[in-house]
Amino acid sequence: MKKIIAVLAVLAFAGSAFAADVIEMKRGVSFKHKAHAEALKDCTKCHAKADGGKIEGFGKDFAHKKCKECHTEMKKGPTNCKGCHAK
Repeated sequence: MKKIIAVLAVLAFAGSAFAADVIEMKRGVSFKHKAHAEALKDCTKCHAKADGGKIEGFGKDFAHKKCKECHTEMKKGPTNCKGCHAK
C-alpha cells in the first residue's frame, strides 16, 4: 500500500518538476509557471489535460479572464494591470 501511495505522489508532482521556471509572455508579463504548478498542484486548472500541454484558446482574453478569476478566488496574486504587466 505504501508503494502505491508513493507512486501516486510521484506522478502527481512529476508535471511540476518538468515545468518551466518562468515563461516570458507579451507586454512584459513574466509568468512563473513552476511556482503556479507547485501552488495549484492541478494542471487542469488551466490545461485541458492533467499532464499539461498547450492551452487551447490561450491569449489575452483567456489570460485576463482565467488568471484574474483565479487570483480573486484564491485571494492571492495580482488582479490589476500593473500587477502582471510590470514592464
